[in-house]
Amino acid sequence: MASSQLVDPEASTKEFVCMEENVLQKHVSFFDQNNDGIVYPWETFKGFRQIGCGLALSSVAAVFINMGLSSKTRPGKFPSLLFPIEIQNIQKGKHGSDTDVYDPEGRFVPKKFEEIFSKHAIANKSALTSDELMAMVKGNREPKNYSGWLASYVEWKILYVLCKDKDGLLHRDTIKAVYDGSLFEQMAKDKSASDKK
Repeated sequence: MASSQLVDPEASTKEFVCMEENVLQKHVSFFDQNNDGIVYPWETFKGFRQIGCGLALSSVAAVFINMGLSSKTRPGKFPSLLFPIEIQNIQKGKHGSDTDVYDPEGRFVPKKFEEIFSKHAIANKSALTSDELMAMVKGNREPKNYSGWLASYVEWKILYVLCKDKDGLLHRDTIKAVYDGSLFEQMAKDKSASDKK
C-alpha cells in the first residue's frame, strides 16, 4: 500500500506563484506576428490595425512603443535601428506610475487587480467610468515620473476608447483580459468577423 504524503497547501501555493508564467509576455505576444519572440515596429503597427485602430494611431504607437521598449528589453546589446522588442525581457520595460498588477517579473498580482475596483469603481463595482479611470491613473502617479505618467495615461485612454460599452463603462472582464493577454486576440477576431460582413 502506498503511503499518503501530506502537502503543505501554503508551500504549493508559493511554488505555483513562483512557477507561474510571465503574463506580461502573453500580453505582448499578440504583436509578435511571426512568433519569433521579437516584435518589430511593423508588427506593432499591424497588431494595432488588427484590433481596430486607425492608421495614424497605429503608426504613432509602433514608433513610440518600439523606440521606448527596444533598448530596455535588449540589455547589453548594441542598439538596433529596427527597434526590436524582445518578449522574453518585456518585464524590463515595465514603466512606473502604473497599477502594479504586473510585478517586476511580469507576473499577475490578483490583489493589485482587485484594488483597481475597490479603490476606484464607485458607480459600478465591476466597471470604471472615464472619470474613475482618470482618477486611477492620477492616483498611481509617482513624483516626477513624467514618462510613466504619459505611458499610463495613453495606455488606459486607448483601452477605454476601444473597449468601453455603450454606457461609457470599461468592464472588469475587459480589463482582466488585457492583463492576461486574451483581449487583443478577441478584438482581432471580432474586427475580422465584422470586416467580412
